[in-house]
Amino acid sequence: MSPRLSGRLPKRDDGLWSRRLLAATVAAAVTVLVAAALARVPRFEVDGTVCVFYLLVGPTALLRRWRPRQDARLVWRERVAGPDGTEPGLVARRSLAGWVDLVTNLTFATAVTLVVTMLLPADPQWARVVRLALLVGLAAATGFVAYSGLRFTGRLALTASGIRHGRRRYDWSNIDRVILHREDGRLAGVRLRPRVWRSLDPAPVVGGRDVAVPEQRLASAIEAYRERPQALAVGPVTAPEPAVEPAGG
Repeated sequence: MSPRLSGRLPKRDDGLWSRRLLAATVAAAVTVLVAAALARVPRFEVDGTVCVFYLLVGPTALLRRWRPRQDARLVWRERVAGPDGTEPGLVARRSLAGWVDLVTNLTFATAVTLVVTMLLPADPQWARVVRLALLVGLAAATGFVAYSGLRFTGRLALTASGIRHGRRRYDWSNIDRVILHREDGRLAGVRLRPRVWRSLDPAPVVGGRDVAVPEQRLASAIEAYRERPQALAVGPVTAPEPAVEPAGG
């Protein structure tokens, strides 16, 4: 099942323009600040920096395997900002590990970009253009992360129109089974088995390390509303607690 992303122009009355404007303003400010900061970084010796860079690879890999306790619950929100509008639903916030991954990824990208720019020669015009393009690209990527964080409500949301994880959304109508997903012997999200396989891609996985709600609790909520998603639009609802741990697969 592939993510359903909106490919049409947003409607004027979808209730998201104020949120889009706020997110775009913050993203623009972040982009300008990051670009200005990167432009002021002086040239440095690459050899020592590369050594420090490789020393950071180990701790970064360990941080990616670190899994703090997930004990949050899905919280009801009357206005959940999604791809095409706002609607009621249950929301899961980003986990501590998710925030750590976000910061780590940005730090890693910054380190790689700075090392590459310092490896370029200083004088040729083409090198200056490439250096500028790399720095602007990194600043724009940081701004895009800020935009996405403000544009949507929560890291994951269950609404009557579908399940949204980050910027991806999945229709309830094509979810046949809900299975706990495991990776390297550890729980790593909830797999949504589709009724109809529309591509050769594996079934999508929602939740996991970057969501504060544990897999068992998320799987129970998805299973509870899989056949009656319209209940999420009626009024305040409470996500059910798992009676027993679903079988992994």
